Amino acid sequence: MDHLDIGDARIAFEDRGDTGPPIFFSHGLLMDRSMFEPQIAELSRQFRCITWDERGHGDSTQRGSWTFWDSARDLLALMDHLEIPRAVLAGMSQGGFLSLRAALLAPDRVRALVMIDSQAGPEPPDLIPVYRGMLERWTEEGGDDVVDAVASVILGPVDPSPWKRKWLARDRSWVVEPFNTLVEREDLHDRLSEITCPALVIHGDNDAAIPMEKAESLCTGLPGCEQVVVVAGGGHASNLSHPAQVTTAIRSFLERL
Repeated sequence: MDHLDIGDARIAFEDRGDTGPPIFFSHGLLMDRSMFEPQIAELSRQFRCITWDERGHGDSTQRGSWTFWDSARDLLALMDHLEIPRAVLAGMSQGGFLSLRAALLAPDRVRALVMIDSQAGPEPPDLIPVYRGMLERWTEEGGDDVVDAVASVILGPVDPSPWKRKWLARDRSWVVEPFNTLVEREDLHDRLSEITCPALVIHGDNDAAIPMEKAESLCTGLPGCEQVVVVAGGGHASNLSHPAQVTTAIRSFLERL
């Protein structure tokens, strides 16, 4: 593991694999770079794979608040640091949110997008009070029932035990800024036409966080989106619940580029 200091943030990352075309993998809310291990184990034989912990997650740090635009700039700064002028960006959920923003900030640097269980819109307004209530219980009480509920939404059929141990080992306040960043993001649907690179959308049809129609809307809005790969029975983290299917879809897409 290596680190890159960017302002007040210290970003942890790993650079592994072949000398082939580079791919940056960006994880989802409350997760970290290790969530892509099933994909890296296979794809690193063929491609240069970079995984990283976003601000406030995993081994990365951050003082104060941030936005997904800040995280997008972190990703571009990491590309600079590694002297990679152009790359494929693969993002799961919030990793997709920041990847879209990176493509808007620097379209010439994004060879293609792989969007896994993600979308272009904001968080549904009617759910935000529910999420705030869960956040309050997590930070004030550390309730296992709240952690169980969050794990169920994110991980679905995947064994949550390793992730729950990570979450509960940290100070309860660590979830506040990632949550605020998530719920305060804006709608990007009216800007998707600006992102013209090839794109692949992968989505579990049993995703409890983002419904399939959001994935279809994302693909429709991206001029270069060739298809939505539906992962039958896949949860929100379909790359973990159905790793072989997701890895195969990514590899096939990359080989066609």
